[in-house]
Amino acid sequence: MAKIIDGKAVSGQIKEELKAKAAEWKEKGIEITLAVIQVGKDAASSVYVGNKKKACAYIGIRSLAYELEEETTQEELLALIDELNGRKDVNGILVQLPLPAHIDESKVISAIDPQKDVDGFHPQSVGALCTGQAGFVSCTPAGIIQLLKRSGIEIAGKECVVIGRSNIVGKPMALLLLWENGTVTVAHSKTENLKEVARRADILIVAVGKPQMITREYVKEGAVVIDVGIHRKEDNKLCGDVDYDDVMSVCSAITPVPGGVGPMTIAMLMNNCVESIRLQS
Repeated sequence: MAKIIDGKAVSGQIKEELKAKAAEWKEKGIEITLAVIQVGKDAASSVYVGNKKKACAYIGIRSLAYELEEETTQEELLALIDELNGRKDVNGILVQLPLPAHIDESKVISAIDPQKDVDGFHPQSVGALCTGQAGFVSCTPAGIIQLLKRSGIEIAGKECVVIGRSNIVGKPMALLLLWENGTVTVAHSKTENLKEVARRADILIVAVGKPQMITREYVKEGAVVIDVGIHRKEDNKLCGDVDYDDVMSVCSAITPVPGGVGPMTIAMLMNNCVESIRLQS
């Protein structure tokens, strides 16, 4: 029977540790502050922003909410980011994605001060990750590493396959696994013989964005499977990129959806907020 990797429990441990650290900073007269910008009223984005605010309140991080109209211009958004960059009382800036079509996401991400880029999306943050320098790491991949480590899963020397090559998950995930001494393959929609490649993995990380695409045919006996995807099915239930019930019978450990990777993403965002004090000092 596969072990279920409980992201809620592990994220809970991390939040307790961060709560203590935030309290220590508060005793020194420093209140960690995160500015969250949302443009428009996308329903999913509103849920994510709400969860981030709740996490801030729990840990003891002050959150500033900027809820902008859908029609907000790129210039107005960049002006707000510039203002927040210059504020000494703001430690982290997060712009909730996706943005409306008339706004260039890459320009917005690049406008955030790298020392306040708690999402870890700025090109300088990505470059720092590539070269092993100090900087913020994209929250979902960082959360997966913590999930593996705190679940007692060894990465060093293991065959790791990441399915997906996005800038937010796939690429930074591969780099983090390399830093942990894993042997890494990045597979994607153009990979030939994807099932055979995936079946090499001791640790299989799936971020393809297709509901329940990964079945037992992709999974080696005894592999650890991490499911990054989240989708709502026609019956309104949530599922991931992995066919959970099908894969359970062959893997040694698996993350559920929901309750696996999702809670870790927010925990690591909070971790980046707390770490911002050290990076900025």
